[in-house]
Amino acid sequence: QVQLVESGGGLVQTGGSLRLSCAASGSRFTIYAMGWYRQAPGKQRELVATITRGRSTNYADSVKGRFTISRDNAKNTVYLQMNSLKPEDTAVYYCNMMATTGTSVPSGFWGQGTQVTVSS
Repeated sequence: QVQLVESGGGLVQTGGSLRLSCAASGSRFTIYAMGWYRQAPGKQRELVATITRGRSTNYADSVKGRFTISRDNAKNTVYLQMNSLKPEDTAVYYCNMMATTGTSVPSGFWGQGTQVTVSS
């Protein structure tokens, strides 16, 4: 199994910045794609950004130019730098990793979520 631990959420004013981190731990695993998703109250979980093992990135249109996803493969960690935050960015942010754990087929693993609140 792979355990994901997120950190870095909090309360920030409009226009502020936050940096989220998500570190994976476990035994005998290989991580492929990493990503961040978010879920606002009353809404479905949505993709924010993803990054492949080769560092190709993909962003939701709503965060392009403001958020940057990155990863440190040696530390099995993914980051999300969030700048120019808006109240509509308020949500619980979840990290996701696709990983193999001794099998050939990757499985998806989720973090516990971290709250990001942007005040107007």
